[in-house]
Amino acid sequence: MSTREIGSSPRQRTRQLQVGAVAVGGGAPVTVQSMCNTDTRDVAATLTQIAALVAAGCEIVRVAVPDAEAAAALPALVRGCSVPLVADIHFDYRLALQALTAGVACLRINPGNIGARWKVAEVVAACRERAVPIRIGVNGGSLEKSLLEKHGHASAAALVESALGHIRILEDLDYPQLKVSLKASDVPRTLAAYRQLAGQVDYPLHIGITEAGTTWAGTIKSAVGLGALLCDGLGDTLRVSLTGDPVEEVRVGWQILKAAGLRQRGPVFVSCPTCGRCQIDLIPLAEEVERRLAGLRLPLTIAVMGCVVNGPGEAREADLGIAGGRDVGLLFRQGQVLRRLPQAQLADALVAEALALERELLAAQGH
Repeated sequence: MSTREIGSSPRQRTRQLQVGAVAVGGGAPVTVQSMCNTDTRDVAATLTQIAALVAAGCEIVRVAVPDAEAAAALPALVRGCSVPLVADIHFDYRLALQALTAGVACLRINPGNIGARWKVAEVVAACRERAVPIRIGVNGGSLEKSLLEKHGHASAAALVESALGHIRILEDLDYPQLKVSLKASDVPRTLAAYRQLAGQVDYPLHIGITEAGTTWAGTIKSAVGLGALLCDGLGDTLRVSLTGDPVEEVRVGWQILKAAGLRQRGPVFVSCPTCGRCQIDLIPLAEEVERRLAGLRLPLTIAVMGCVVNGPGEAREADLGIAGGRDVGLLFRQGQVLRRLPQAQLADALVAEALALERELLAAQGH
């Protein structure tokens, strides 16, 4: 792959726990999660969506469990899911017990909102028996009434106080197998909350901006918020929350990790923003190349550049690239010019070279 330097952020060291076969925290790679928006009771539809999420790179999948019928679907979902499955449960401890019996890899449940202490103790005992961790998920939209009255609104301090209260319940039951999220729908509160909590506990952090918005706006908000946390060294697993296809959440999550220099999956695209010097129709060309090479397995750096100022340099630095001129372009492979081509042939040539290079590299690796 390209010799470009990939930066890395110093990670805050957290405890490590296992969500099924996936390690979270303790220096493990930051994992990408998503949540199904299908009706959990519809096993076929949910498994179809899980398969699409996994194909896009999702490493942990969460499903809502609002009632006993949804809980009854969990055994089939666990059997059909190739990655760890998390059950998202509120209020009813019996649903948590059903989910654990079904074999889920993690519970998302706030100990403070499922009633009497003995109910929490039953859930913890069942988790302990199966070595299943609990995610405490504090959300600005569902904060305890007492904390809203105390703080006046769902402030960062209120989110942290809520999380610490839930954490204490599990610590009193001697069950530290937990991870924590503190999500608000805006970036400043979310950043402040995670930064405050990180100074007080060493549990793994699940990061995200809740209810971030539609795909376009939510992607920007999530990139700003999660990018800032990751560059602070905070975050052990993430979910991008978008109003749209959850597959897009996974794609955005991976792009954020790639931009932060933390993980690589699939190609890295470099393309210029175009200006008055551009002499080829670069925008559709770049979009076509990105679309056709989205399925590459290796993190090849692909440059699609449109003029003689930065184009040749970027193309030479990439594994593969094209640098455009007047209706023509140069095709580069690992710094060497392969040939000069008319614009109409550039996309096909670049895609063919990329696929060939990946085959060579995979063969060399024994795949």
